[in-house]
Amino acid sequence: MLFAVAALGIALFAATLWCAVTVLRMQDLPRWRRFFPLVCLLASGAASALRAVDLPEPAAAVAFPLNLAALVVATSEMRAARRRREASARG
Repeated sequence: MLFAVAALGIALFAATLWCAVTVLRMQDLPRWRRFFPLVCLLASGAASALRAVDLPEPAAAVAFPLNLAALVVATSEMRAARRRREASARG
């Protein structure tokens, strides 16, 4: 069971990182919108690091929601970019 939870966490982190880097590479977005998913991902990593200094409550309250926010924002930016490309291709 622990292996499955670890594998799910690693997969979620990898997907979030891939999406954040993909959004970061979109040149047509304003700078703050390109960096927002990456900042959320880094902040969740910092919140998770609080467990190392024996502060698990803030880590539990902040880390997963920030990861989820980064993933949702990044995927919505990717979908919006795809819609813009399709609309410009149609003419």
